[in-house]
Formats: sequence, structure tokens, C-alpha cells
Amino acid sequence: MLEVVAAILERDGRILICQRTARQSHALKWEFPGGKVEPGETPAQALARELEEELGIRGARGEEIMRYAYTYPGKPAVLLIFLRVTHFEGEPRNLIFEDMRWEAPKRLAEFDLLEGDRDFVRALAGGSVYWS
Repeated sequence: MLEVVAAILERDGRILICQRTARQSHALKWEFPGGKVEPGETPAQALARELEEELGIRGARGEEIMRYAYTYPGKPAVLLIFLRVTHFEGEPRNLIFEDMRWEAPKRLAEFDLLEGDRDFVRALAGGSVYWS
């Protein structure tokens, strides 16, 4: 099963969400930065690589806070791995997205998120994901 990492970056009580471009699949949907775990790569390595490619930050490390399988219509299931980013170097900047926003966790459900991210957002809002 394909594994996908989703980075949960928090600053001042807000979480970073990013909007896909009109040219990408799931055009203009909001998501957490991250992406596919490549063959021979661990989720931790994928997290660091993806955040450097997408946000220009280096040395990202995090702890897993949730994982589940999700199947988009007409595609094989993917394993979504949500990682709370606890360390990185540099300032996140938009290298590939249509838009980026820091939003309060309670507001995330107001955005047109990727369907696969919605269970995580519900768990976060319901308090079943630890968040200090």
C-alpha cells in the first residue's frame, strides 16, 4: 500500500494548511504539506524531503499522531500518516502551492480539504488527537 505523510506544523496555536494548484489532481483543495513515501524511504525521511521541496525548510522531524487507510474513488487505498512536526530549520515559504495559511484547528473544517484529511480534522476537533 502506498504510504503518504502529512505534516502538521503548528505555530502560535495555528496549523499550516496549503492549497493545491489548479493544475494538480484534486485542484484547489486544501491539504497538509507532505507527500508520498518513496521506495526505500521511511516516513520520517519522506517528511524531511517533502517539506524541503514544498516549504524550503530543512531537517524536519516529527512524531506520528495518527494513521489510517483511505481510498479515493477509482484508486488503490493509501496509508495516510499524520506527523506532528516538532523541529525544522528555516522559515516555511510557499514553493509549490496556490496558497498557504496558518489556521486555528477549530477552523480547519471550514476549508475544502482533501477528502482523505477530513477524518484527521474531525479527530482533532473532537479531541481524540493529542494536541498541546
